[in-house]
Amino acid sequence: QVQLVESGGGLVQAGGSLRLSCAASGSIFAISAMGWYRQTPGKQRELVATAPSGGTINYADSVKGRFTISRDNVKQTVHLEMNSLKPEDTAVYYCKGTFNFHEYWGQGTQVTVSS
Repeated sequence: QVQLVESGGGLVQAGGSLRLSCAASGSIFAISAMGWYRQTPGKQRELVATAPSGGTINYADSVKGRFTISRDNVKQTVHLEMNSLKPEDTAVYYCKGTFNFHEYWGQGTQVTVSS
């Protein structure tokens, strides 16, 4: 079993920055895509950024130029650097990873951007 634990969420003013981190633990022998998603009440979970293994990084149009995803396969971590935050970025952010050919989700971390 693989566990993902997110950290780094919190309250920030508009225009500010936050850095989210996600660490995987457990018996891992294969790592594929890792990424970040977010969800607000009453809406579907949406992709923020994904970093496939050896593939092209993808960002949601709404975060391009402001957010940067990075991953470290050795440390089994993925990070999301969020700059120029806007109130509409307020959401619960979830880490997702494909390990040992199965998908796993973290428990989520709240990001709140005040205007």
